[in-house]
Amino acid sequence: MEQAIDKTVLVVDDEPNVRDYLAMILQDAGFTVITAGDGLEALEKVRAETPDFISLDLIMPNMSGHKLLYELRRDKDLARIPVLVVTAHAGDEMGKEDLKDLLDNRVISGPGTYLEKPVNPTNYVASIKRALGLEVEDTAAEKTELREELRDSLGGASPDAMKEALEILRKSQEKN
Repeated sequence: MEQAIDKTVLVVDDEPNVRDYLAMILQDAGFTVITAGDGLEALEKVRAETPDFISLDLIMPNMSGHKLLYELRRDKDLARIPVLVVTAHAGDEMGKEDLKDLLDNRVISGPGTYLEKPVNPTNYVASIKRALGLEVEDTAAEKTELREELRDSLGGASPDAMKEALEILRKSQEKN
């Protein structure tokens, strides 16, 4: 079975800190990573060395992720590269319409086609592995999802309620 070490991911994001963070997550997971700061640079890199996967920011200068996706889909050699849109603008005026257009016109389709920033590293890697048909370690993803669900559930809870929940969890762990 193929592994992450056999795959190259192009991370495209105009924010250097985000780009470096996502690249580090993928490198830690065993992927070979190349990066680009905007859609134009990404298009040049894709044409020079076709990656196995693209992690793509939606809102960028020079060429947006939206425009890059349409450009890739017009090229029969590049159209089949799987893409995960990673955006902080899925629900706001900057990116909402672009994302809706991509989904409605099936430029990207299916589950796991976009993630909202800030991304959870485990979910990010799992999304890419699933898209590439690689084995995903379910236990880590399940634990992360449970933590996030608990955090979200307790987000509006009082400090006393959170302390009580923590005590219940500690007792539960002691039994196991």
